[in-house]
Amino acid sequence: MKELLRSTDPTIIAFATALLQGEDIDCFSLDDNMSILEGGIGIFPRRLMVREDDHTAALRVITDNEIPLGK
Repeated sequence: MKELLRSTDPTIIAFATALLQGEDIDCFSLDDNMSILEGGIGIFPRRLMVREDDHTAALRVITDNEIPLGK
């Protein structure tokens, strides 16, 4: 797995996931449960991961839709 983007905004992760699924690119969101530790204030970024083989295609989908990578 390779990191595609990171964001503290859960709507960006959800939007990117929907776009990638629409292109048949598997993705996995990490750090979703960090809100338990942070108290829901959104200081820890969530990461969206894709397979290394799909990274280039996924990056193209994300950049074409002007989603910030947050790296």
